[in-house]
Amino acid sequence: MTRAAIHAFWAHWRRHPLQLLTLLAGLALATALWTAVQAINAEARASYAQAAARLAGDGDDRLTGTITTADYVALRRAGWLVTPEILGTLASGDQRLDLLGVDVLTGGALAPSGGSEAPPVDPADLLLPPGRLFAAPGTDLSGANLPPVVFADLPPGLILTDIATAQRLLERPGGIDRLRVLSDQPAGLQPLATLAPSLTRERLQSPDTARLTDSFHLNLTAFGLLSFAVGLFIVHGTVGLCFEQRRPLFRTLRALGLPLRALTLLGAGELLLLALLAGLLGLIAGYLIAGALMPGVATTLRGLYGASAPGDLQLRADWIGSGLVMAVLGTALASAQALTRLARLPLLAAPGVQAWARHSARSQPRLAMAGLGLWGAGLGIFVLGDGLVAGFALLAGLLLGAALLLPPILSALLRLGARTARGPIGDWVWSDLRAQLPGLSLALMALLLALAANIGVGTMVQSFRLTFTGWLDQRLMAELYVTARDDAQGAAIEHWAQDRTDAILPIRHVELTRDGAPLFLYGVRDHATYRNHWPLIDQLPGAWDAVAEGRGVLINEQLARRADLWPGDTLALAPDWRLEIAGVYSDYGNPTGQAIVSLPALLARHPDVENRRFGLRIAPQDAPALTAALQAQFDLPAGAMIDQGALKAQSMAVFDRTFVVTGALNLLTLGVAGFAILTSLLTLWSLRLPQIAPVWALGLPRAQLARLEVLRSLALAALTAGIALPLGLMLAWVLLHVINVAAFGWRLPMSLFPLDWLRLLALALLAAGLAALIPARRLYRLPAAQLLKVFADAR
Repeated sequence: MTRAAIHAFWAHWRRHPLQLLTLLAGLALATALWTAVQAINAEARASYAQAAARLAGDGDDRLTGTITTADYVALRRAGWLVTPEILGTLASGDQRLDLLGVDVLTGGALAPSGGSEAPPVDPADLLLPPGRLFAAPGTDLSGANLPPVVFADLPPGLILTDIATAQRLLERPGGIDRLRVLSDQPAGLQPLATLAPSLTRERLQSPDTARLTDSFHLNLTAFGLLSFAVGLFIVHGTVGLCFEQRRPLFRTLRALGLPLRALTLLGAGELLLLALLAGLLGLIAGYLIAGALMPGVATTLRGLYGASAPGDLQLRADWIGSGLVMAVLGTALASAQALTRLARLPLLAAPGVQAWARHSARSQPRLAMAGLGLWGAGLGIFVLGDGLVAGFALLAGLLLGAALLLPPILSALLRLGARTARGPIGDWVWSDLRAQLPGLSLALMALLLALAANIGVGTMVQSFRLTFTGWLDQRLMAELYVTARDDAQGAAIEHWAQDRTDAILPIRHVELTRDGAPLFLYGVRDHATYRNHWPLIDQLPGAWDAVAEGRGVLINEQLARRADLWPGDTLALAPDWRLEIAGVYSDYGNPTGQAIVSLPALLARHPDVENRRFGLRIAPQDAPALTAALQAQFDLPAGAMIDQGALKAQSMAVFDRTFVVTGALNLLTLGVAGFAILTSLLTLWSLRLPQIAPVWALGLPRAQLARLEVLRSLALAALTAGIALPLGLMLAWVLLHVINVAAFGWRLPMSLFPLDWLRLLALALLAAGLAALIPARRLYRLPAAQLLKVFADAR
């Protein structure tokens, strides 16, 4: 009996191959987008861990400060096992790579940490010019005149080499940035405080990149869940319809003696097999999607956080397992209602396609109550909670609650529209719209979520772009920015440029630590440039005067929000150095804390801060001539001098690349929603004939019926888009005023972009129109005999 039941189950899919395709495609698409996001996140986090393992140096302490060769020699002669290291950056084309130079002789073998061994290299090749560089596979150094590269297991963006080679490449002969104190030291050594009192011993903390980028990965995960939910709407609708269409089959199998429990287990087993098959297809598609998006993600992480991530993708067991588990769990969630009905199926249950539609209509009050409940739950968690989780709970409540409220709202709007009908055709069109709403409601929910996500995220990105552009115009005040090779050259450039520029604005800073996080303290020269152009979002009266006199400090918005420090509060920059906060300035794109004091105050506390970068104020038309003169006088490379326009263009290019992943995921989600509409219309096509045949028999031509089919789809899509607009704006407000503040530490003003809304409306109507074209074309070409057959089959 079980074998016969299995054949009967499979016979349904042979008769309805489109339903099978819809079910597999919906689940595969949902799994693909979820898997792509998890694969991207896993690859980035693996890169963070790898970078931390390399930069932390297995937990060894570091000596930092102004280190000379004499300090190093004195420590070695005193018996201390220390090894020098140098840090810097290398330019290769339009990318900048971190360079770490270590001493092969005192620091051990030059072998990258990680899961693979570097290819064997002759030690003489490491020590003698031109040396060797170690880099991750795929690192492109062809555009630079650099030593040969050995590809090894290293984080992307990091180059490892011998310290002598690094000193040559950085043009810093004898330069040492820090001394690593090896863990095994001889006994009876003189204290470091006696041998090198100017140096500070500290445990090197690798940047907690994984924690810093949690907000980005949480955003990606939210996108993946949204896309997964959109795909599950397709699965839920298809499973519900196919189970209702098989009610006669279930009734027959029960009458022939198949136990209800066995029938339910067969339905669940069938769905499990389909879930595994769709999950495998989704894994393949997700891998391809993630591979296409990974370069954009790497750009985003570098642009927003300065974090390195690979541009390629590896197969990892965690995201593969996650994809399969989500496919199975998603199928179980989407089919729970249908399986519950099957488990409670009466022996003499009647065929239920019409009953299915009537049940969907009767469920609208429950949907409305559930939607309002989700809104209340999301708002409650947001009010009682804090941080990103509370913000995303609010977003989930808004989106899912609105999706459940959509069918009742559309039904009410259609009832209002029916009052405007004139004539029998108009009455039939409005009635037909209400009759078809239950079958299309899930697809319209998917469209609502996709449109709202596009509007919300698009508004956030465009508001960010508009604000960022204005902020750049304020912050990039100098016409020319110059970077010297060292402090001596910096002093020479400053002296040379005094009579050739309107003002010289040194860019000098020191890195401090506050509450375990880095704090970059800048010193600025008192000049009208800052007073007139620097954007302050909150300030005390006379803020710039307080800074110039050394009794006030300006902090960026990130530090203000994270530490809850505002004008009038006090900031401790050192145990004996506390200043009143005179103002807070916007600092978009910077994830770390930053503060500004007067340059004399900074130099009084940190006299050895480097003096290599300057902003030069001149007439804009004189910038090219001054650039050429600087290059001729000081032999500066082209990359050491950047004019204001080029820097703005570079910043905007980084901004545009930063959000390419967001745009891609938006389009993919909208594409899944369009597919949901198409599959719903195709699935319900056969059910439309009993409603269409009587109208055709009364004299309405098939061509007009086909046009009405397209108009019906367009009308429902337009109504859904109208409801999606306020929902998307609410989503944008939450992203800008809640999520953005919790994730990045800054709040953005919200701007409106009606042209983008019109573009999305056009895309929604295009998707709905294209989805309706296939059923409309079938109706237009439908033989009259098939329409007449409806009356012959009527009982």
